[in-house]
Amino acid sequence: MTTPGRHLTADIVIVNWNAGRHLQNCLHSIARADRSVLRVRRVVIVDNASSDGSERDPHVPGLPVRWVRNNENLGFARACNQGAALCDSEFLLFLNPDTELCPDTLRITGEFLRTPAAGGFGIFGARMVDEQGRPQLSCSRFPSPRIFAGRMTGLDRLVPAVFPPQHMRPEELSRSGPVDQVIGAFFLVRRSLFTELNGFDDGYFLYLEEVDFALRARRLNWPSYHIKEARVYHAGRVSSAQLGPWRHYLLLCSRTRFMFRNWPKHQAWLLTVMSLSVEPVARLVGAALRGQRPELRATITVYREFLRWFRRGPELPPTPPEIARRRQSGDTAVRAPERERRV
Repeated sequence: MTTPGRHLTADIVIVNWNAGRHLQNCLHSIARADRSVLRVRRVVIVDNASSDGSERDPHVPGLPVRWVRNNENLGFARACNQGAALCDSEFLLFLNPDTELCPDTLRITGEFLRTPAAGGFGIFGARMVDEQGRPQLSCSRFPSPRIFAGRMTGLDRLVPAVFPPQHMRPEELSRSGPVDQVIGAFFLVRRSLFTELNGFDDGYFLYLEEVDFALRARRLNWPSYHIKEARVYHAGRVSSAQLGPWRHYLLLCSRTRFMFRNWPKHQAWLLTVMSLSVEPVARLVGAALRGQRPELRATITVYREFLRWFRRGPELPPTPPEIARRRQSGDTAVRAPERERRV
């Protein structure tokens, strides 16, 4: 349990992939933040072979930054583990490069960590907000067969009482408290817990790695906690949007890996069959009704690549999108527009 009044220490790990100016804005927000209670000893940036200029060292006075540069995109989970291996503070804060801390975010977080109530929790998250300060996606429920089936078929929007949504609505988070899982944009974890769980499962290239980690932590009686008063601006999907249709390919792979690692085999197989039948048909029909011929081709290509990966075995990491693109002709990345904002 943390001793009240004692200074706490944290190391921040940021994985960068073509985040543009958002990364620099993120670093400057850390430098401006009140670190009097939760002291930041170092910031480790792991760059996954960016090519947009964000891989160059930004000068941020007063911020101890260390860079790790990969020659290829190793995926989010593996890069997080790389950065964590260079850290030794009490807490690890995994922060997306498209986030910006408010000046009081770390102070509020640190003050809660010093309370007895924080002693029973291993993971802590903040309230994500948009440019106008309105609450955004911050927490989610652990996936279940019913939740995934609802998302595959769209029934989570038609009959949410039967097929509940995975993500929690802002009105469900009216106060701080325990949750299943906080999103990975601001993911603060006790370093001792991170070590005990051997970090993130690096078989997840992108998506669900923090869900898997939070579920494993819960099974060790280290649940997650949402700190509503700690605010973080989150632009969202700045890097992942550049993947275009391959974003869904990586989600399919991560979803399948999660099911086979955490559910009974019969449930994992049932949902996988739906992933290869009901879901692609629904997507193809939707694209056809909208007259989106490029989307039709992209959907077929993505599910073909997913089936190729699944035949190799869901325990293997997925093929990186850069390699998958080379196998297919006519697939291009969709770049997200640059957005700038300071908290």
